[in-house]
Amino acid sequence: MSRFWSVAVDAPIDEALTYLAPPSFEGLLRRGQAVDVPLGKRIARGVLLGPKTEAPSFSLKEITKIIDEYPLLPEPFLKWLEWVAQYYFHPVGSVTSLAFPPLKKMIAPRASKRAAVIKASGPSQAPVLTAEQRKTVDGVLAHKGFSTHLVFGVTGSGKTEIYMHLLQEILAKGQRGLVLVPEISLTPQLIQRFAARFGDQIAVLHSQLTPRERTNQWWEIVDGKKNILIGARSALFCPIDNLGMVIVDEEHEPSFKQEEKLKYHGRDCAVMLGKFFQCPVVLGSATPSLESWKNSQEGRYHLHRLFERVEGRSLPNIEIIDMRELKQQRSLSEVKSDLPSWLSPQLFSAMKENLDRKKQVALFLNRRGMAPMVLCPDCGYIHECPNCDISLTLHGSSHLVCHYCDYHENFKELCPDCKQGVMTPLGLGTEMLEQEIAKLFPAARIARADRDEITSRADLEDLIERMETGEIDILIGTQMIAKGLDFTQLNLVGLVLADVGFNIPDFRSPERSFQLVTQVSGRAGRHVKIDEEPGRVIVQTYNPSHPSLVFSQQNDFVGFAQQELVHREALLYPPFGRLISLRLQGTDLEKVQATSQQIAEMATQLKEKFLSYEKIEVLGPAQAPLSRVRGKFRYHLLLKGPEMKDLNKLCRHLLGNEKLFPSGVRIFADVDPLNLL
Repeated sequence: MSRFWSVAVDAPIDEALTYLAPPSFEGLLRRGQAVDVPLGKRIARGVLLGPKTEAPSFSLKEITKIIDEYPLLPEPFLKWLEWVAQYYFHPVGSVTSLAFPPLKKMIAPRASKRAAVIKASGPSQAPVLTAEQRKTVDGVLAHKGFSTHLVFGVTGSGKTEIYMHLLQEILAKGQRGLVLVPEISLTPQLIQRFAARFGDQIAVLHSQLTPRERTNQWWEIVDGKKNILIGARSALFCPIDNLGMVIVDEEHEPSFKQEEKLKYHGRDCAVMLGKFFQCPVVLGSATPSLESWKNSQEGRYHLHRLFERVEGRSLPNIEIIDMRELKQQRSLSEVKSDLPSWLSPQLFSAMKENLDRKKQVALFLNRRGMAPMVLCPDCGYIHECPNCDISLTLHGSSHLVCHYCDYHENFKELCPDCKQGVMTPLGLGTEMLEQEIAKLFPAARIARADRDEITSRADLEDLIERMETGEIDILIGTQMIAKGLDFTQLNLVGLVLADVGFNIPDFRSPERSFQLVTQVSGRAGRHVKIDEEPGRVIVQTYNPSHPSLVFSQQNDFVGFAQQELVHREALLYPPFGRLISLRLQGTDLEKVQATSQQIAEMATQLKEKFLSYEKIEVLGPAQAPLSRVRGKFRYHLLLKGPEMKDLNKLCRHLLGNEKLFPSGVRIFADVDPLNLL
């Protein structure tokens, strides 16, 4: 047995460290085992990555303890963890530490006063699949070993039923399944559907569980008591042996990308997990990401199309209202409108009619608060956050809040700058929407769903239950209501201001806008019968010719994708090129600026020196669109090129040059970034 072992230590150290195996451990050490090792003056947790043949030139410390509590990490899973660390420039020990639960195993769990993570439910009978669903299930199962499948189906086409049929086949073979959904879609509705089909085979992991609940759910999977794990992106890090299928629902969702610390993309990591386990990966969406769509068009992914809603239900009718024309009509009319400026007569009439028919209405606005800005009309002063380069949002007509650092201050009407003007709210948020709708429909029962109102999973569960039992007439919300929710009585959806997000300085903003409009629209009339009037969607906008709206009105994802891909290809943006974003931040603006300039110059020199870097473009440095957040100045530069392996190599060159980084300046590498703000 080798006396030298490579250990991934849970510490911010890029590489694994080498330790000595004490003689008493001879024959006991295995790759994938959890151990304790000395690190400085403390004992740290680590994972054995394997024996080493060569002894280092310096003296080594001994491995302190083998942690018998945890089983060996499965070999394909451990290889995947090593890939994640390498691909996303994250310390390997910090990555392997994510594979363990937060608390020690409880031998005899005490009775909890909290509600059960999954309510008891007997197995239900699977419905007969439609022809499209059956073709998709058969198409996925026809492939052995690793393969990636894109299930592209209109909203309400029964993708969840496809997932459940596939999982039944996997369980019948004695294998196990992992289902990833966006955190916001991980609702009791979804979990109950799976629990009703699979009984006590389901474990669940999401951010709202307590550490004890997370630990218990982790052990249910690791001990083999449950065979299907449903969770948000972090569920990827639960070690499942004998994995037979990975499913990613709403694969286009930006929330699959983690923006802090380990900046991984859940969907991309899920595909690689399937590759290491040699099992199929299924990605589902009504609005696929352009990366997945291009992969399906080029044959790297197998495409399965669902054109129809289940039971022949109609897709909603989408009507676009040009608010510019409405504004013009109101300015020319001598009769003052009783409606607020943001509300068209068409949407108001449709709401009234829908409520008269005892049906529910949802109004969508991706802006919370009363107003996104307050301004003095006399001198032009705007209340801005002292820590961030952004205006403060008015909440409750009484306080101003920064949505980035949570800075608060009381709202005073007198301008603090000129001492004369009256500070005036500009724009619209969900809070103001709720107040004005209450005046227009005093008898209606109104609920608001945004991050101010829904602060926990219990709040969300309560809201869903009230919608399902018909206790809510009008639901007002941000993108929280756009995804994964399925209400039988919801027939009208109004997009109050579809333009929010059109002009964000990010090449992905048209794609995100199209996805959001389509997904929100898909909430309407999901349970309308064949002979009934279809659901209705009214989109209010000042940009009616925006491609996101034109194509979503026609439910034409393919047309939108073709047009958007032409623009992307011309600029070598993903999915044609690959990106790594380097963000520098610190409290000293000059230092941050100078350091970012040095890195850009170093990157240019490396390009000239090495032929393999020839096709890489170095864009920037420039101030980030959000140039200051939480008191730290931010600069960024982009590395763009056709091959990730070359970008990765160049980035390692830059990050490894410690002389470039003075104290007080931190650099963050983001591979395949989704957010360039």
